[in-house]
Amino acid sequence: MKIHEYQAKAFFAEYGIPINEGYVCADVDAALEAYHKLNSPLVVVKAQVLTGGRGKAGGVKLARNEKELRELTESILGMTIKGYKVDRVMVARAVNIASEHYVSYVVDRTSKTVILMMSNAGGVDIEEVAHKTPEKIHKIAIDPAIGVPDYFARKAAFILFKDLEKVNQAARILQKLYKLFIDTDASLAEINPLVLTDEGKVVAIDAKMTFDDNALYRHQDIAALFEPTEDEQKEKTAKAKGFSYVKLDGNIGCMVNGAGLAMATMDLIKLYGGDPANFLDIGGSSNPTKVVEAMKLLLADRNVKVVLINIFGGITRCNDVATGLLEAFETLKENVPIVIRLAGTNEKEGREILQGKQFYVANTMSEATKMAVELVGKIK
Repeated sequence: MKIHEYQAKAFFAEYGIPINEGYVCADVDAALEAYHKLNSPLVVVKAQVLTGGRGKAGGVKLARNEKELRELTESILGMTIKGYKVDRVMVARAVNIASEHYVSYVVDRTSKTVILMMSNAGGVDIEEVAHKTPEKIHKIAIDPAIGVPDYFARKAAFILFKDLEKVNQAARILQKLYKLFIDTDASLAEINPLVLTDEGKVVAIDAKMTFDDNALYRHQDIAALFEPTEDEQKEKTAKAKGFSYVKLDGNIGCMVNGAGLAMATMDLIKLYGGDPANFLDIGGSSNPTKVVEAMKLLLADRNVKVVLINIFGGITRCNDVATGLLEAFETLKENVPIVIRLAGTNEKEGREILQGKQFYVANTMSEATKMAVELVGKIK
């Protein structure tokens, strides 16, 4: 789960991480009020959206007076950045930047631990830095039994600074950021950039945090900050109804029972030149109501041209699944081609039930996948 910069900065402030003061504003009047509160001749107006690349998109601007602030706020509010509409901005105190750095804690699946990432090439896309100049990225694995004690934090801080005073400031930030990361079950806590000001202060002027969805039950205050996109809302709705759904960019809708089989189905679609529109695991139930809900979810995606239903009958018998499908499609009046593959317990009986109906029935997974891809080609 992602949160906005201003929300992440609030967590930073709570944990004693120095930030540049700012206020979130939903209109020009609130921005002007924030400008007066800050009492700073130079402020930065930053779009608050749940994506990166705001600066490149024109969503981060400097204002030198009320007139510029009004104009910039009006231009940023309502703009779209990577599909996200800007409905609020942060008006923050500008700082005199002497140097920019990058710091983050992230869960690394390869090493199965938390990684501290640091770079003196802050303020730009860290992915681009990692790709073009990987030697500028420093990665340090954190032993969960030790964490980030004083000696470790200072040693790491020397990567960013040489002056002891700045090192000590950065070390304290590294320790506090790690504590915040662990306390909130975060999957990412990032400062980009962490700046050294002309006055010699080390300050976080940006903040980014994401959280482990599976741990949100422990953090109701964080869960309350969730602002789902349309696709994320579909995933949440699907979970509440008992199945797992993730939208993709293809045109073959997949309904499968079992996560492993769903992954294999998507792989096979790609192998035969098609594009899956989603991951959808409906579990082992043959309940017609569940099938109807799953189909409604699939067909709500206008990109879906063909639906591939791939069912393996283990404990659930294929003839029961077939009967459930027939009952379900009596209530669904759709012209989208439906390809069905049944395998497992009573698969022969299940296929016989479906023969002569509106479905394309396949005997094997390979045959069903090829059929779905070919049908999409004919529709195009």
